[in-house]
Amino acid sequence: MNRKNPKVDAFLQRTKQWQAEMQELRSILLAAPLTEELKWGKPCYTFQNHNLFAIGGFKESCALLLFQGGLLKDEHHILIKPGEETQAGRMIRFTHVREIVKLKRILKAYIAEAIAAEQAGLKVKLKKITERAIPAELQAQFAKLPRFKSAFQALTPGRQRAYLLHFSAAKQSTTRAARIEKCRPQILAGKGLKDR
Repeated sequence: MNRKNPKVDAFLQRTKQWQAEMQELRSILLAAPLTEELKWGKPCYTFQNHNLFAIGGFKESCALLLFQGGLLKDEHHILIKPGEETQAGRMIRFTHVREIVKLKRILKAYIAEAIAAEQAGLKVKLKKITERAIPAELQAQFAKLPRFKSAFQALTPGRQRAYLLHFSAAKQSTTRAARIEKCRPQILAGKGLKDR
């Protein structure tokens, strides 16, 4: 069994909801050749310095998060896409320890499969930003302000994607235009949608 990280010990002691479920998931993950860390305020498990798993507590459930879960075969159909636009990540939700215990053998197999995929260097083929539709309102702003277009293109693909999703989520053209206008200073500053 791998060594427990004291930061994760402290995190779990402070956790009120889903503590038993998180402890059970932790014991399964620590039985694998993974390194336990605390990242983004959550227990995170890495293999050769690559993030593979995290444990998260939500309002309705506890979840095992798989950063490259899209690579797994999921023969038992237990993996869930966290969001409609999620490409690589998957999760398995739990509402009681007995669910984790019941799936323990399957979870160990999925963990081993994820580690093998990492060792083989496999990655989920992500959609390129050019494969996403750019709203007409954003294209109009780019035509008027070449500096704005250059700033947008200089953003990381993930930041570009977040902005495109944010802009495209608006149903009305006026709302899309207002969102673009509101985000323009942040884009010109080279910041992502959630950056401060």
